[in-house]
Amino acid sequence: MSALKARITDDMKAAMRAGEKDRLGVIRLILAALKQREVDERIELDDTQVLAVLEKMVKQRRDSIEQFTAAAREDLAAVERAEVTVIEAYLPAALGEAEIDLIVATAISETGAAGPRDMGKVVAQVKPQVLGRADMGKVSELIKRKLAG
Repeated sequence: MSALKARITDDMKAAMRAGEKDRLGVIRLILAALKQREVDERIELDDTQVLAVLEKMVKQRRDSIEQFTAAAREDLAAVERAEVTVIEAYLPAALGEAEIDLIVATAISETGAAGPRDMGKVVAQVKPQVLGRADMGKVSELIKRKLAG
């Protein structure tokens, strides 16, 4: 079992003992998503794969928050925000813009990328370094801008 998954399981037990129903519910959602991925792919997830699942869960909830806010359903948006807070506790600290910029610039020079058609090479090198620490959509936009000119 990966260290991160073990930590999540331990936190579930602690939340049960403490009677933190909301937090417990979110942790159970996390464990269910991890288990679903393991069953679907017939693998044991490592920490990198666990981070990918957590990042996907955060992205889904942020999309829901946008939609609920647009529909004037602050009550539902507040529930999603609370879930994001619990999930983000398991993600590593977010990278700053300067750090992301440096990682992207380094990847472009190392891969020898010259234009937009080389974006795949750059993304492949950058993704493992920023996984769980930056929004890949924003990182992709930055890569696209740098390769365009």
